[in-house]
Amino acid sequence: MLRSADFSNLPAEPNTFVGRESDVDELVHLLRVSRAVTLCGAGGIGKTRLAVRLAAGLAAGHPGGVWLIELADVEKGELREHVAAALGIAGDLAETIGGRRALLVLDNCEPVIGECAELCRDLLSACPGLTILATSREPLRVPGESVWRVPPLGVDGVESEAVRLFVTRAAAARPGFELTGETAPLVVELCQALDGLPLAIELAAALVRVLSVGQLVERLDDRFRLLAGGARTAPARHRTLRAAVDWSYRLLTQQERLLLRRAAAFRSSWTLDLAESVCSGPGLPEEEVLLRLCDLVDKSLVTLDGEIAGQARYRLLETVREYALEQLAESGEETELRRKHLTALARMATRFKESLAPGTRASWPVVERYVNLFDALKAEVGAACDWSIAIGVPETALGLLTDTRFLLIGSGRKLDMAERLDRLLALDAPQVRPGLRGQATILRGELAAEAGDLELARRCARTGLGLCVGAKDGYGEAIGTILLANLTGEQAALARALETARRSGDRILESLAQGAKASYGLHRGRLHEAQRAFEEVLSISRELDNHVGQSFSHIGLAQVARRSGDAATAKRHYESGLRLLRHVDARQQIVSCLAGLGRVALDQGDLVEARARLTEALVLSRDAGLRTGIARRLDAWACLVAAEGDQRRAVLLVAASIALRGRQPDARTEVLLEPARAGLGAAMVDVLWAEGTNMTADQAVACALDGALPEPPVSPVVPAGQESRLTAREREIADLIARGLSNRAIAGELVISPATAARHVANILAKLGFSTRTQIAAWVIEGR
Repeated sequence: MLRSADFSNLPAEPNTFVGRESDVDELVHLLRVSRAVTLCGAGGIGKTRLAVRLAAGLAAGHPGGVWLIELADVEKGELREHVAAALGIAGDLAETIGGRRALLVLDNCEPVIGECAELCRDLLSACPGLTILATSREPLRVPGESVWRVPPLGVDGVESEAVRLFVTRAAAARPGFELTGETAPLVVELCQALDGLPLAIELAAALVRVLSVGQLVERLDDRFRLLAGGARTAPARHRTLRAAVDWSYRLLTQQERLLLRRAAAFRSSWTLDLAESVCSGPGLPEEEVLLRLCDLVDKSLVTLDGEIAGQARYRLLETVREYALEQLAESGEETELRRKHLTALARMATRFKESLAPGTRASWPVVERYVNLFDALKAEVGAACDWSIAIGVPETALGLLTDTRFLLIGSGRKLDMAERLDRLLALDAPQVRPGLRGQATILRGELAAEAGDLELARRCARTGLGLCVGAKDGYGEAIGTILLANLTGEQAALARALETARRSGDRILESLAQGAKASYGLHRGRLHEAQRAFEEVLSISRELDNHVGQSFSHIGLAQVARRSGDAATAKRHYESGLRLLRHVDARQQIVSCLAGLGRVALDQGDLVEARARLTEALVLSRDAGLRTGIARRLDAWACLVAAEGDQRRAVLLVAASIALRGRQPDARTEVLLEPARAGLGAAMVDVLWAEGTNMTADQAVACALDGALPEPPVSPVVPAGQESRLTAREREIADLIARGLSNRAIAGELVISPATAARHVANILAKLGFSTRTQIAAWVIEGR
């Protein structure tokens, strides 16, 4: 009974401990200043393994003994007897431990959490040298307890802890296993799909003895059946992934189980308001939702995932969600839960639209809250639409999308609603009101216009406008008319849009109509007309406290000023626009401001500032997936690197920009290419142009930001016999072709007739098996 000063019952670690280096360091410090530390986390997250590693590292500082006491199978009422038996104590626990400097590791406290709390309280108060390290799904809630939430392993890239763990365990299961260029991204994807959960990763890694990594990724949709082959010597609750989650689920109260399975209706995340709307119902009154949500957070089954729009955001680990979805499907509640999920989001969308209604004058913070809220909940909006499509009832989902139209257009967010909108409209359900169908069709046109599909945009605008006019839907008529005006730019259409907007009494629509007029004027070079219209938009937007509208106006006025040669005014407007958007995710406008500031700096010869601003703009465009934005930024980058003297990259980037936008080179392109031709030769520029147009968006971005050049194209193989058949004169002419000289210029250089030069060129093409002068140039350049 605690007779040996160095006694410990800690088990030897069964395999290499991977990762958690920073966690261990932090916990060692915590255990030096706190006598009660509880490691909390979901089942399978590695609490026990971390506790054993910590205890082993701290053993030298606890000469009274270090003891691991497993509580997973302890029945209620048996805790003190079980702990005493594990320590070899026949008498009173507190009295026997006394003043010894000892460490008790109480593992898996949740089955007897209340008794554990009482025991810890009694021992800590009576034994001044005792430290207790507990593992549990939830805190013990004893005085002086420090709760440390065990996080999942990092999953960010091939050097992450999760990937390191997978590779280590996979190599043990299949000697010689290592990451390759093909398997590395698959392993990262696998670890991310498993939420960085160590138990799940170890179970998956063990399967590489019979499955490839690709097969593991493909079969993750049925993860509970796949990950069912743990070690026979492991505790039963850790032999399969399902057993780990089952263990946690069985310990929940009835209301906690109700909330957990109902929360599976959320695809990604949710707020308390949404949980109260969606998850309350039979067996779980609305006023109980917060209390049970707190319980599930404490039990590590629900994760607190930061804040959105001033509200806490919650989510389920994907593994827990899949288990909860199974429970939801078996409960018979799923259809009702999906309906409530859609209805709750639609109500939120209606409140957003009402906040913008004429006469409401909602302050910007109110609008900003909705903007950020819907941006964070975009996965939920998508899930609600998907369910509506699945059951063939589109009306509520169409209302949800049309009520949030200002969040779907002009923001640069990747909400991916165009395809869903197509499918909702294609259902052709008779219960959808013509006005609503008209507004939804116009919204589809707006999304098409943003994507550059102007033909589809015009078709949707006319169809939707016709439906709204027929339904006497004034709002729909106004937005449809404004869209048509934007698409056609006709003066009559612009005037009609402004008249319709004013007739509606909606100042936001009026500012949009003025914006269409301003954009058309700018496009046509009517700078005074554009300036007046942008100033009108700015005035209305200030009146409405609409920061997005004000920013749009500042960007327009900056463009007018820059074209007028007033760099100082342009810079002032871009900076004003940027300040207005600090707390809202209007990426497209933020990118426009940053890119505009970069262009102004470029105009002024400040290449350092230009590079900084254009880098921000390109990175944001790339991260937001704004393909058109990337193409436009590449054009600015081409001008920047040309100004820095890098003509090669300038040609590559402008070619990539043109190709990504599906446009033809124009006069501005020629201004950039002419110096390149003078410095590099026309043939070399042709080769670079071909390389640039073949670059992907990612390659082009890497070329701009990192200077990464594309791999040179593989030239046609020239048999040695043919190459050697070129005469000295033909080799000389091939070199001149690579310099970009025409046949006439070659003739002048070599003092031969143009016809002779042409004959030599034809002979070179035939001997080398080429068909163009560009191939000759590329071959010569590659051979240098």
